[in-house]
Parts: sequence; structure tokens; C-alpha cells
Amino acid sequence: MTINRILIANRGEIALRIQSACERLGIEAVQIHSEADADSLPVTRADTTVCLPGASVSETYGNIDAVVEAARRTGCDAVHPGYGFLSENAEFAEACAAANLIFIGPDAEVIRQMGDKAMARLIAQRAGVPVIPGTDGPVSVDEGRQQADRIGYPILIKAAAGGGGRGMRVVSDAAAFDAAAQGAIREAESSFGSGAIYLERYLERVRHVEVQVFGDGTRFIHLGERDCSTQRRHQKLVEEAPSPSLSAATADRIRKSAVRLAAEVGYCNAGTVEFVVDADSEEFFFIEMNTRIQVEHPVTEAITGRDLVAEQISVADGSPLSWTQDEIAFSGHAIECRINAEDPEKGFLPRPGTVAGLDLPKAPWLRIDTHLFDGYALPTAYDSMLAKVVTHGATRDQAIDRMKQVLRDMRIDGLRTTIPFLQRLMEDEGFLNGRVHTRYVREVMWAGKPMQQML
Repeated sequence: MTINRILIANRGEIALRIQSACERLGIEAVQIHSEADADSLPVTRADTTVCLPGASVSETYGNIDAVVEAARRTGCDAVHPGYGFLSENAEFAEACAAANLIFIGPDAEVIRQMGDKAMARLIAQRAGVPVIPGTDGPVSVDEGRQQADRIGYPILIKAAAGGGGRGMRVVSDAAAFDAAAQGAIREAESSFGSGAIYLERYLERVRHVEVQVFGDGTRFIHLGERDCSTQRRHQKLVEEAPSPSLSAATADRIRKSAVRLAAEVGYCNAGTVEFVVDADSEEFFFIEMNTRIQVEHPVTEAITGRDLVAEQISVADGSPLSWTQDEIAFSGHAIECRINAEDPEKGFLPRPGTVAGLDLPKAPWLRIDTHLFDGYALPTAYDSMLAKVVTHGATRDQAIDRMKQVLRDMRIDGLRTTIPFLQRLMEDEGFLNGRVHTRYVREVMWAGKPMQQML
């Protein structure tokens, strides 16, 4: 392996996850950090650290010049971006290449193509992957109004350059189109620097299913699907693998569609192809591709026994994929709950604070990825996620029972967290029966709540 030292361009639990992969491979980890993260676990556990002055994302983890210079100054061979921040930024990948640094992810052109949702849609069509009826490229407000009449309401307006629910609006009729489109454009410009929008038919009851793919530019495989339907405002709350709601035949078709898409762009490294699935007919459609490791990758690791981050590093270093499709076997069921510093009874409002006591259960079937420690003060500038709790069982029922046990025994004092909501979810009849769709939390679990508590 020619990679001997990696700069970790991220923070929190994913930084610790990358550090563990580096340790396994005998690679030195260099951890960048903001002033706000100076006493964080990734900093205290790293081989070498570099402080980027400031606390804001634009000054630190999102500052391309500062991150690249930190990697060069510390003699790094490569940069791992994790997820979020610069992980899907084509300019960052290009800046790394210009500085003779290996970017641990796909090349800049693939990031650019798949990051443009309208372009990704065209590529999916070319690969024979089904897409939702909609426009084949960005549209103006006037063009969009005309196209919406053709496609049929309800319409989903989406930012061409983004994701995570930003720049997205659901429009029920023509009278509401202009205001919704202008609002989506403003939000897209603020979030992504581009106000380009495109349209899709809005499917009212869908499941969110994604496929973990891996490629080395020549061979392309999948590592099964994950179900991410338990959401609020397009933000995932719980993920599981495999999907509890798909027939074997549909799961096979979705997996093969994802691999075709990866092959179409000559994909190299880890990626995730996301689909929506009609909750009644199991008809599925491509929505986007994430060109990075996902927050929910641990459930895939749990059912496959494969280290996805170590494989990312290996493939980025020029090695062929370590596995063939026939070698990927699936064992049991895994569930991941995201523990956030948010108050579910107040619309999931972020609640930063200081950890006043911490008790994390341990078990052979349990994995907790977290950067928390007793006394840790949460910086207000970053995401509110505190931990990812993953349980694995021979069956889905066993994985759920184990999750109930962990959520009951887990203690994070001093903070309001989403644990009470997750406990309620693990007892919910619809969730237990695998009937959750992307609007289930708001329309079923939160039905009848006062408006200020709605999701």
C-alpha cells in the first residue's frame, strides 16, 4: 500500500470510524479540527492533529484551501472526507488531485455528474434504471409551471445541485406552483450556491430504499439494500438492512439496477444509489446517488461482515476490489437508530448542552459509534447527531428486541435526546410490521399533535 498517512477531513463519530480503519491497515491518521472541537475524542485519539482557526464550517471543515494545505503540511498521501462537509464536492476532489493527494472517493467528474440531480437522472435512464416521471433537466419557473401540467399534480420541486431535503417543495395544484418554486430556488441558492430546480411527480406513499454499491472502475458490486423510510422532513431517523418490506424479486431488481448505474459511470469507491418504492405496488424509481460513505453504512457492515471504510482506502490506493459479487453473503438483520440532541416533543428542535453522565451498553451484537464522553460540551455550529446505535440479530424481531434493550439501558444525562421517540417507534405496530413509509412518522405516529409539535 502506497498510502501511509491520511488526513481525516471530518469530525465526530465518522472521524473516529476512519481512524479505526487506518489503525487496522497500519496507516497514520492526521485529524483536522476546529477550535470548537479542540477537546473532542477524534482529536485526542489521533496520531497527529491540525487546528484550523475558527469554528464555522466555512472557516474549517468546509474550507478547501485550508484542508488541502493541512494535508500537504503534514505529509499526507491521501484525504478521507467522510460524509457531509466536502465529501461530495467536486472542486475539493480536484484540489486534492492538484496537490498530489489521493481523494478517497470517486473522481471529480463522477461526483459532479451524480451530484447534479438532473444529470444523474439522464444517466440512470441511459443505464436502463427506472426514474420518476418528471423533467429531464433544470427548468425556469415559467417552464416548470407548463411541465407540471404535463406531468400531473402533485409535483415535487427539487434542487438540482443538492439533497437532504433542502430546496424541496411539494405542490398540490397549479395555483401554488409559482410561490413554491421561488421558495425552492431561494433555499437552493442559499444551501448549494445554485438555484437550479427540476420537477418530479410526487409519490404520496413511498418507501426509501438504497443500495450500497462498490466499484474499482472495472468491476462493480452491491452489498445489499437498506431501508431508510423512517424519516422526518426527508431526514433519516432509523435505517435497517435488509429492507423488511421488499419481496425477494423486487430486492434483486433494485440491487441489479444500482450496479448497472455504477457501471454506467465507471464508478470507483463506495457509493449509494437511492430509490423510492411505491408502498403498494413495489414499483421503484431512482432518485439520486450519494458519492461517499453513508451515515448508515454500519448496518451493511453488520449483515455482510465487510469493512467498507478499509475497502474505500484500499480501492483509492489503486487496488482492485477485494470481493466479488458471489463472495458477498448476508447474515441476519441489522437496525441503526440515530441518537440526536433534539427534543421530539418540540418538533425535534436541536438541544445543545453538556453531557453530565454517560452509560453505553456493551454486547457482542451491539455497535455504538459515538464521539461522546462525560463532560463533553456540544458545539452549536455542527450537526446534532450524538451516536449511532446498531443492533444485529438472526431475525428482524431479534434485532428490534435488542434495540429496545439498548435504548432502555443507554444513559446520556444533561441532554434532551431522541431516545424517547425511538423507544416509542420500537413499540409501534406499523414499524413492527414493516409498514413504515416516508410520511409515516408525521401522518401516523404524530397524528393529532398540536401544530407546534408537528414534524
